[in-house]
Amino acid sequence: TSDAPSTQGFIFPEAPCTAPKLKMLLSSFCVSVLSVLCLMVTTARGGKVLVFPHDGSHWVNMKVLVEELHLRGHSVTVIRAADSWYISETSPHYQAVTVDFALGGNEDFYRLFVSEVIKIKRSYGSAWARFALDMELKDKFFEFHRKVCEMIVSMFENEELMKSLRDAGYETVLTDPANGGGVFLAHHLGLPVVFNARWTVHGEAHFAIAPSPLSYVPLPPSELTDGMTILERVKNMIFYNVRMHLYRRVVGPHYSALSKRYFGPDVDYFSLFQAADLWLMRVDFVFEFPRPTMPNVVYMGGFQCKPAKPLSPDLEAFVLSSGEHGVIIMSFGTLIGDLPPDLAHEIAAAFAKLPQKVIWRYTGIKPASLGNNTLVLDWMPQNDLLGHPSIKLFISHGGTNGIYEAMYHGVPMVGIPFVFDQADNLSRLRAKGVARILDVSELNQKTLVKTIQEVLTESSYRANMQRLSRLHRDQPTKPLERAVFWIEFVMRHKGAAHLRSDAYKLPWHVYRSVDVILFLLTAAAAVLLLIGLLVSFCFRVCWKRKDKSD
Repeated sequence: TSDAPSTQGFIFPEAPCTAPKLKMLLSSFCVSVLSVLCLMVTTARGGKVLVFPHDGSHWVNMKVLVEELHLRGHSVTVIRAADSWYISETSPHYQAVTVDFALGGNEDFYRLFVSEVIKIKRSYGSAWARFALDMELKDKFFEFHRKVCEMIVSMFENEELMKSLRDAGYETVLTDPANGGGVFLAHHLGLPVVFNARWTVHGEAHFAIAPSPLSYVPLPPSELTDGMTILERVKNMIFYNVRMHLYRRVVGPHYSALSKRYFGPDVDYFSLFQAADLWLMRVDFVFEFPRPTMPNVVYMGGFQCKPAKPLSPDLEAFVLSSGEHGVIIMSFGTLIGDLPPDLAHEIAAAFAKLPQKVIWRYTGIKPASLGNNTLVLDWMPQNDLLGHPSIKLFISHGGTNGIYEAMYHGVPMVGIPFVFDQADNLSRLRAKGVARILDVSELNQKTLVKTIQEVLTESSYRANMQRLSRLHRDQPTKPLERAVFWIEFVMRHKGAAHLRSDAYKLPWHVYRSVDVILFLLTAAAAVLLLIGLLVSFCFRVCWKRKDKSD
């Protein structure tokens, strides 16, 4: 064995070698070769994805998909505005293309807006607060969508940028239809579209493509359920028509002008949304009410949820110190980091009266009424805390990320909604018996303590939430795996036209079969008229014969 053996061109060192050592070297070599081959296969299969996200909390969801696509070997490029708040310009998971345009949706803007919303809700009665809030949102959304369209124009007019995007060889555009930027960019580049959706520019996403009978499908954010009384159905009908009118007034002028400018007068801007190849819906029917859907809708609600990681030693010690009473956690998300001083004082004083320990994510000035049982943090590992067995209750503003994390871990909730879809999200949990809702206008020490104690002492809240958790987890594939599979499906097949209905192309009277009903009514009227004429003719003939016989 002193000669150096050779195997498939690989030369071993010239040294005495026993059979076991030879086997180990061969095994190591094979593992290395297989690893390289696997890497080559992954790289060969990796595609190119262009992402046009919606900033703010929507990016938190989109980022999960971006990171998973990167992990699967895909090359991801993310379009961002120059003043983007959430979307970083540098990342190991994607390459950013920064458009030299300011959308204005920065941290200060959102904090000022939320502060104004809180003021409105606490100053007006419920009906006037809803109206005032809708008017405030209408003005803000009108301005936001105008800026999105201006950003798209600046991109389309930048020949160098558009040429680089065309030459890059992207296989699909992944976008959030809460703004129209990604839809217009995909149509301009001739690429298939995948939506990461809960909302479109016209409201809740299902209403854009799926049959939505208003008799049992409530329009968010009406806060109705699928079991409506006749008065609630009237409310749902009125709410739907008013909302659709407002959506068209807010976004229509901007996107219609953009569509006409670049795609011609015959292209309706909203048809570009309805023509999307795939809709990844951020809902689960454990949360959503049963409703009609379409073949190109894939449900991935809770795709961002994952098992809890161990807490830091300091946080773990605080949680365990709660003993049998357990811990309550409260977070209002990134948009609501601080509160008006008097409201923060009421909340802190309420927590001080509880036997439970409390962890409160809060970035404002600490209230003087803060008790020894309350730990205030600028940031907290929300998912990891919710998965800890000592957590008894989650107090939240009703954002979808927090709702699904609480559902995933089986923790009941007290909801304090502020703006957007938060109240409607929480109303669905209330209908399922897993949460109580407390409006900001009626929030004080007494009401907060009473609501917390009710959820903690009534065992049905926890039992119902744990039942939802079991239902949500009992799936053949994880929501994130399902979402990435379908993105890759669209990339492999250059779209998913066979799953997409062209019903959106039909005129409204054809879609609702008004022409068929009119045809049938006309035919029935013609038959009745013919029968009437025939009877009349027979009657006259018989009458004439009788006259002759007389």
